[in-house]
Amino acid sequence: MFKSLSSRIFVGLFAGLILGTLFQYGFSETSFANTTLVDIASGAGSMFVQLIMMLVVPLVFFSIVSGIIELKDLKSFSRLGSKTFALYLVNTIIAIAAAIGLALLIAPGQGMQLTGEEGAALSSTSLPSFIDMIVNIIPSNPFQAFADGNMLQIIFMALLTGGIIKALGDDVKPIVTFFKYGNKIMLKAITVVMQVAPIGVFALMVKLGATFEPSAFVSVLSYMAVILSLLAVWALVVYPVVVGMTTNISAGEFRRKTREQFLFALSTASSNATIPVTMRTLTDKLGVKPSVAGFGVPMGATMNMSGVAIYITVAAFFVGNAFGYPITTDQIPALAFSVFLLSIGAGGVPGGGIVMIGVLIHQMGLPVEAIALVAALDRIIDMFCTSTNVVGDSAVVSIVDHSEKHDLAAPSSLELNAEPRT
Repeated sequence: MFKSLSSRIFVGLFAGLILGTLFQYGFSETSFANTTLVDIASGAGSMFVQLIMMLVVPLVFFSIVSGIIELKDLKSFSRLGSKTFALYLVNTIIAIAAAIGLALLIAPGQGMQLTGEEGAALSSTSLPSFIDMIVNIIPSNPFQAFADGNMLQIIFMALLTGGIIKALGDDVKPIVTFFKYGNKIMLKAITVVMQVAPIGVFALMVKLGATFEPSAFVSVLSYMAVILSLLAVWALVVYPVVVGMTTNISAGEFRRKTREQFLFALSTASSNATIPVTMRTLTDKLGVKPSVAGFGVPMGATMNMSGVAIYITVAAFFVGNAFGYPITTDQIPALAFSVFLLSIGAGGVPGGGIVMIGVLIHQMGLPVEAIALVAALDRIIDMFCTSTNVVGDSAVVSIVDHSEKHDLAAPSSLELNAEPRT
């Protein structure tokens, strides 16, 4: 009945959530279920995420280097990078515009007259500098970049390494072979690890169900509804329709083949942890060339944050309306630009959105105590943000892959026709 991995992940997600909720409401806080069993589930879930994260850095490095090596020439690399980068930026900008328009229309939080909670604090008080972000792409210590999992720096080193190997050509054939086999090993490792994904997802959801308080979002249902509705439309309607219009993949096919990726991201709430699943979805299910996927997916996990952009935009409007400081028309350009920078700098790890919301609240002159209320809802919203982000990665990379095949069809049609799709 549940032969496909996505079906088993789906069952694990809801079974864990139901069991965790049963623990929370069916047993006392000091019971064996709410202490020992929840702790075991929490530990198992953490081990699963760490297992995935352990493979992310070498997978990203090997996939980008081998992807560049497999390109026809360095001109192809320049064209591929420009397309991918531009589409990610455009995607984020459109998401921000849609979120602002919907927030202005619905005005979440209006009339609530909240006063906030005491003891709220921000972990950051300034916007990330775009110049600093660009400068810090180049690591002063490459080993530290790998140890910290700094994805931008790792991507830079992989691009530099791949470009140099490609420029040296036949002189470094053993190195080319090393990276190609290294990439195959990492992809196989991901396939093996994904076999335990339903168990890992189950454990993560048990922890969430046992600790999340539904009462936290009853009073702010409109805020939740605006964000989740827009995220659902973006992931399940906008991306599939755009892919259907620009590639040979239909909207329904795209939606069906990204289901496993969507559910996995929903459970981990981490774009970085979902990188292996995104790579697998693109190459195995959507027929994207490994060289295109290997280049585009790590970049997307770092900077394609349409879900986060929607989240923090609506959150800013909600806080302003709820606390009696509505965002005015003349503030919208500054808000949009701030959200753009923040969403790119949010990173692909769980909880990145709440930090960025804190920064935005402070920058817009809104009550800082509002961060306590927003934080209470962050975990559930962050899950859907991540799913939207990673489906967006698949959409952009699929579009870029199709455009690359179209661009190269005339000069190298025999070569492309000889290359089978998986």
